[in-house]
Amino acid sequence: MGGGPRPEHLLVVLPFSAPTTIFDRIRRRYPYVKITFHHLQFTETPWKGREQVPSEIFHDATLLITLSALPPTPQDCPKLELIHFTSAGTNHVANSPIYTDTTIPLTTSSGIHGPQIAEWVVLTALASSHHYALLESWQQKHSWGKDQRGLGLLRNIHDRVGQRLGVLGYGSIGRQVGRVAKAMGMDVIAYTAGPRNTPESKKDHGFIVPGTGDPVGENPSAWYSGTDTEDLHHFLAQDIDHLLISVPLTKQTRHLLGKDEFEILSKRNAFVTNISRGPIIDQSALIAALRAFDNHVVSNNIHADGSFAIAPEADIKADTSIPGLRGAALDVTDPEPLPPDDPLWDAPNCIITPHISGLGSAYVDRCFQVFEVNLDRRERGEKLINVVNRSKGY
Repeated sequence: MGGGPRPEHLLVVLPFSAPTTIFDRIRRRYPYVKITFHHLQFTETPWKGREQVPSEIFHDATLLITLSALPPTPQDCPKLELIHFTSAGTNHVANSPIYTDTTIPLTTSSGIHGPQIAEWVVLTALASSHHYALLESWQQKHSWGKDQRGLGLLRNIHDRVGQRLGVLGYGSIGRQVGRVAKAMGMDVIAYTAGPRNTPESKKDHGFIVPGTGDPVGENPSAWYSGTDTEDLHHFLAQDIDHLLISVPLTKQTRHLLGKDEFEILSKRNAFVTNISRGPIIDQSALIAALRAFDNHVVSNNIHADGSFAIAPEADIKADTSIPGLRGAALDVTDPEPLPPDDPLWDAPNCIITPHISGLGSAYVDRCFQVFEVNLDRRERGEKLINVVNRSKGY
């Protein structure tokens, strides 16, 4: 009688060149797996291909690795038993018949993005608070930087020690950002939909890049939870200096943060970072909050001669009359790409990047590492990791 795993057909549909080294590794480790690669050219957004993937290529596949391309109907993939996404979320395919009308297990690459995105979060936050645009302008002008306004800004930089990071969505990315923030001397508090009252519930059971994250959930000094507005507002009212948005986009989280939430955060004139999805924020409300802070500081710190009187950051925090948000860093917007005439581009103290915070040389390999972990688990009959809960939307 023959033994060993039965033959598998892995179809890989991705918007970049075939990762041949990774394919060779899979063939060595899993000789029973046949691999077919289809290169799909994308438009300006990675969620939409330039052409339709021929439906017939899905017909014999038992395994699929993809970013967004799926079989048109369940009838087009009668043998498909597992779909692995190279993204952390699946909101972009939530209306697909494969998502809504089948029970094919869906897994994500959640867990791989933490190291790269955490660096982006720190980069953009420090670029804002350390006035990097000013420093770069001095270098471009070959200037040693002797203007008093600029020097006043730099003398009043408040470092991260003692500030509070609020992590809205303490998943793999939030855990790594929290880890780095704590190393910088910040206090970290976390918010999740469900309570984390036991040591087991605080653990990260997904994919973890070795040496990163918060595997046992020990970094937050306080943990908040809930799914209603009152719970969220209670969390936001905890003297947060920097809010990280890292929750998945679902019907419940669309426009989760708007005028009321930004007013609560204005207590500390918080800096807001969004690395999740653009629609989680009401962008009009964000623009208004950024303008409110900027208008107040500028109008109240100009001498009669037109020069600026730079208020120390500590003084700004002590003055509860100052409205709005100090700044924002957005790697995601609504829509994407952001139209050239969108007012968000000109919002004061706002850094915008084109959904690139997770990109890096290790991205593709780590995506496949998650898939390989699940191949091993599937072969042993064990529970898969990073499985999407369709009812929750993530």
